Amino acid sequence: MPCGPLSAALYDRLTRRLESEVLAPRRAQLLGELCGDVLDVGAGTGANLAHLTSATRVVAAEPSAAMRRRLTRRLQEARAPVRVDDARAEALPYRDDSFDAVVFTCVLCSVDDPNRALEEARRVLRPEGALVVLEHVRGSGRLAAWQDRVAPLWSRLAGGCHPNRDLAAAVARAGFALQRSESFDPFPRLVPTRPMLAAVAVAAPAAAS
Repeated sequence: MPCGPLSAALYDRLTRRLESEVLAPRRAQLLGELCGDVLDVGAGTGANLAHLTSATRVVAAEPSAAMRRRLTRRLQEARAPVRVDDARAEALPYRDDSFDAVVFTCVLCSVDDPNRALEEARRVLRPEGALVVLEHVRGSGRLAAWQDRVAPLWSRLAGGCHPNRDLAAAVARAGFALQRSESFDPFPRLVPTRPMLAAVAVAAPAAAS
């Protein structure tokens, strides 16, 4: 979903504490080991760039022009050459088997079709490539019911964010198997965007016929 100039301008300011206390350490842990060609889908304002310390090349795909303007101001933080594209997650303009890693951080909640986005990620990944996910996911029990109730209003107020998407299941449906994962809950009880999932996945072996 496109992000307007005001939302882009406020994004880093509104998420500064969450970023420094919760997200940045996990970005460093997940992204620092990624080598080769890395695709950062929904790159936003460029929060991942400084953590991609072992990449050979980074493609930062961000459909929002306002976000891209802020992202380009942070290119000096990157250790590797960065190409900035306006590609949408559901229609990546890259050849099959183009990347060694595909990264989604805090974006699958707001794309139009997360299933299609993950299918595209698998398509452009090389056979031994890694999918990296840092996202809030659907809860269970009362939390899931609460997420369903507030989702319509929350989505309107929070730039298209859907708090009730079962993204862990979507990763599996796209043909990935988790290599390692961590579920954590950094928010107060009334915040619907919890828990969060930090995970690395690879293409699941094809089922025997």
